[in-house]
Amino acid sequence: MSLIHGGDWAGFVSEYGKLPLDFSSNISPLGLSPRVKQAVIDSLERADRYPDPLCRRLTAALSERHGVPADRIVCGNGAADIIFRLAYGLRPATALVTAPTFAEYALALTAAGTKVDSFPLRREEGFRVNEELLTRITPGLDLLILCEPNNPTGRTTERSLLGRISRRCRETGILLMIDECFLPFVADEAAHSLVGELAENSGLLILRAFTKWYAMAGLRLGYALCGSEELARKIRNCGQPWPVSVPAEEAGLAALADREQDAQLRAVITGGRRQLSEGLTALGLEVVPGEANFLLFRSTDTELCRKLREKGILLRDCANFAGLSPGWYRTAIRTEEDNNALLTALREVIQGD
Repeated sequence: MSLIHGGDWAGFVSEYGKLPLDFSSNISPLGLSPRVKQAVIDSLERADRYPDPLCRRLTAALSERHGVPADRIVCGNGAADIIFRLAYGLRPATALVTAPTFAEYALALTAAGTKVDSFPLRREEGFRVNEELLTRITPGLDLLILCEPNNPTGRTTERSLLGRISRRCRETGILLMIDECFLPFVADEAAHSLVGELAENSGLLILRAFTKWYAMAGLRLGYALCGSEELARKIRNCGQPWPVSVPAEEAGLAALADREQDAQLRAVITGGRRQLSEGLTALGLEVVPGEANFLLFRSTDTELCRKLREKGILLRDCANFAGLSPGWYRTAIRTEEDNNALLTALREVIQGD
């Protein structure tokens, strides 16, 4: 079966009988912190109870972290759950997304009957959003989605332009969703985030998740920070009544209270990004200067994923992203040792060793 996203370690195990070195999913290479692991273990004593459908303790902790009222926060079964809740809860008639970007936006919106249009990001401009996007923000549009930094390009929108886009959406009554799931990996997260604008923009939604930074992909925990209580209510009411499990909520609480790995993770990603960017460039590959925990690159070899898979390494083939073609790949940034293993395998494949 062909899957849309990366991270199909189970398919690899079923074929080869062992775990791969996975560069296809962009998860913290440090894994779950000991504190989060223990919280999950301890929570099993309460797994015979229904979860709190309102995630009261977690929303309170998130409210304190982000300075957003708890009644404007919606927790879900990963960021994808929030995206589908948004699509079905609001059912916008029209939406605009960039191309390339995360496929789940268009999938959810199309399933809900939304007409989805795309704004092309140009290779010659480094796949960054430009001022031309402002001309597409017109009263006939209901929803604009931006991923900051964008997946799979790793690029952010210049901050002053992002502010103008937000104001234009507010002035024209267009809902703006900013996916900030990868923003913690950006050098100056606070300066780039639009969370501070939520208080004055009822039509703004910020998407966040514990998946990437906290390595909680298997626990499934994401959340929306909404500009109004009404927006939060519409999203909250469109979905299953218990979206967050007991272990996931406890893991989220522990993660928010545990900052011990933050500095280490930032150092690993910053150094690894430089290491992989220089290593991929030295191999003659075109590398997009990403700002997150992954890099998009281009090769003339459209079979890299298959060849690396045979060496026990998973890479993300980006040919199925709208706006990209065969030969584009995305690699996660992992530890120095893992990154060296990837570069060695790539060198063998490219040079035919």
